[in-house]
Amino acid sequence: MGAEADERPRGAAVVADGFGLKGPRGWAFREVSFRAEPGSLVAIEGPSGSGRTCLLLALTGRMKAKEGTAEVGGLPLPRKMSAVRRITALGQVPGVSELDPAFTVAEHLNERALLQRRFDGTVRALLRRPAERKASARARIDEAVAAAGLDLAALPKGERTSVRDLERLEALRLSIALALIGRPRLLAVDDTDLKLSDADRAEAWALLRSVANSGTTVLAVCSEAPENALRITTLADTTADKSEAESESGTEAGARAGAETKAGAGAEVKSGAVAAEDADAEDSDTKADDTKADGDVTEESAEDTTEEGAADALAETGRA
Repeated sequence: MGAEADERPRGAAVVADGFGLKGPRGWAFREVSFRAEPGSLVAIEGPSGSGRTCLLLALTGRMKAKEGTAEVGGLPLPRKMSAVRRITALGQVPGVSELDPAFTVAEHLNERALLQRRFDGTVRALLRRPAERKASARARIDEAVAAAGLDLAALPKGERTSVRDLERLEALRLSIALALIGRPRLLAVDDTDLKLSDADRAEAWALLRSVANSGTTVLAVCSEAPENALRITTLADTTADKSEAESESGTEAGARAGAETKAGAGAEVKSGAVAAEDADAEDSDTKADDTKADGDVTEESAEDTTEEGAADALAETGRA
């Protein structure tokens, strides 16, 4: 029991100073500076294409920043990206960490618990008897599901409900539960309030606030931050001199950013980002191209795993 208690998450402080990431089309974000204490709820808000997702992935060690510094739980970025990935977890991030619509809720939960034990567990845990391992995995699942507020009994087919049949808020809760199975010190969620009604949006933020109150630091990308969060606002730079951009042989002009930090919850940090003519394409292209370096895109590729080990893990779920 004591060992289990020691595994429970402690929030990770997040500090950024002049943090910036540049891709093939220019700066995704630049000169981001803020400080978040452990257990904070940090909302990254801004229009689509302003670098919100890139900032989220850079702060969780999945993308490599090009300038400035940042620390997550005392681990410096980009020097300790692998270590940062080990203490952070992604909820839903389109194109990076997504739910499989053909899988059931139970299949997702069992697979994540199995992979967590297989690739991220201690040697002592791996040597437990099968019954003990099964009970430990079930306990982790139940704990994560409860923390995410996911009522399995209320789903159309209970745990056997397919992801494609989940409502948007239920899918968000499932993605958060999957992330919390690993008991991370920092949880990152993209598109938090996308396609949610006002009532569902309020529930989503209440959920993330409860996760933060339990000790886990939360980073959440959104279109509009709630009042009780530390706000980081990314803005597309629409004032860049067009003649300067043309003189650079068709490349985007560098982003100009001003960062202003106010202490306490509800403080706002503003940063500039490059405004490409196709803003939406810029964010996704930057993410896809820039993350090829060093193999730092997803949790699966980030860990020291093998195809053979992953196949064994999937086989135990009965869906290999």
